[in-house]
Amino acid sequence: MKLLKLLSKTQSSSHLLNFILVSSSVCVTYLLASVLLIHNSKPPLHVYSSSQDAYAPTTVEHIVFGIASNQKSWPKRKDYVKLWWKPRQMRGCVFLESMPPNATSRDDNSTLPPICVSEDTSRFRYTYRGGLRSAIRVARVVLETVSLNHSNVRWYVFGDDDTVFFPENLAKTLSKYDHRLWYYIGAGSEIYEQNRFFGFGMAFGGAGFAISYPLAKVLTKVFDSCIERYPHLYGSDSRIYSCLTELGVGLTREPGFHQFDVRGNTFGLLAAHPLTPLVSLHHLDKMDPIFPNMTTTKAMEHLLHAANVDSERILQQTVCYDRWFSWTISISWGYAVQVYSKHIYLPDVLPVQETFKQWKNGNVLAGVYTFNTREFHSNPCQRPTIFFLDSISSSKQGINSVYKKSYENCTLYMGSPRKLEEIRVSTKKLDLNYKQAPRRHCCDVLPSTSGELLDIAIRECKEDELIYLHS
Repeated sequence: MKLLKLLSKTQSSSHLLNFILVSSSVCVTYLLASVLLIHNSKPPLHVYSSSQDAYAPTTVEHIVFGIASNQKSWPKRKDYVKLWWKPRQMRGCVFLESMPPNATSRDDNSTLPPICVSEDTSRFRYTYRGGLRSAIRVARVVLETVSLNHSNVRWYVFGDDDTVFFPENLAKTLSKYDHRLWYYIGAGSEIYEQNRFFGFGMAFGGAGFAISYPLAKVLTKVFDSCIERYPHLYGSDSRIYSCLTELGVGLTREPGFHQFDVRGNTFGLLAAHPLTPLVSLHHLDKMDPIFPNMTTTKAMEHLLHAANVDSERILQQTVCYDRWFSWTISISWGYAVQVYSKHIYLPDVLPVQETFKQWKNGNVLAGVYTFNTREFHSNPCQRPTIFFLDSISSSKQGINSVYKKSYENCTLYMGSPRKLEEIRVSTKKLDLNYKQAPRRHCCDVLPSTSGELLDIAIRECKEDELIYLHS
């Protein structure tokens, strides 16, 4: 009996020992497998240091730029890029067909994006009669920019060498959207016929457009095989649009991107900007200098100086009325002030004045725009008195901008706004809230000690305040 009990105890101990050994072996195997998997696995393509980083506001540091250029245009147009490029904050490349001979210039290296040489595209067909096969190279700027493999990227933004971006407004605009989702953001042309021909759903490349990080990664996988189906298309943006369409992605429109398919005097467009931050301007070579007595580059630099003081308010249109003289005053902040010698209802002030020429001469649709327009009188003395930005200053008390009259040899009369020489505008820095629809600000004409000076204060409108001429 004792022998049986002893054998039973021995067997129980043996079972327990086997159980412990098997369990230990499983744990060790699991730990070794985990270590090997961690060691051999590739790090994720898009890593944030904490979960909060993914929800932090988008800044220019989260954007990578791809700028399309060529050897012929780059020597001149690089001065446009210098206006807005911030080397310490921005990443990206200017893509040329080959390295220019003076690419080692130290000054250029410190003020411009690096130059990248585009890959050979001779294997792709191009059959659009009268077009430029460089459209294929420019289209592939998207693929080659993403292939640079920068870290901590939320958006890829593309434009031409004559596209001027307003970086802070670009980042603010993109902050409206979840960069972890698929987005294709931009704008069409100002010309109905251009949109009809190329597609109302296409972002025009010169205005600039943005593609979110995850969408860009997928697009690059299929891009080359996709564009092989489109040798018959004219431009680069048409190819990009077609491939995004095949992926099932539509355009998200942002009116702050501006293709500017117009020529000459763009005053009317700039003075009637929509209620949205100014993101980009294009075709600088086709437009007159936007400020009088300046070159195109200096004039744009002048506008960007104002944008650096208050980027979200730049070109924002505010209208108020002088009850004493029944004047209508339209302020395009950071650019110009127009004073009309009569009362004009607000809806009649807002349409764009046709100061510019058509992009192309052609059928009747060539002069049909995608916005409301109004006449720009051929007689300068029948136009409003225009005051252009002269200077701007900022302090703890607010921002003050000064606008000087653009001279026209017109007859003066009692109560004429042409007696004015200077307009001073005071504001607070604008911080737009994208969680609600934008609302135009109000302004007040302040008492003045001189008949040649007009002081105006811009402010938020009261809840039920209407913008009209109070009697």
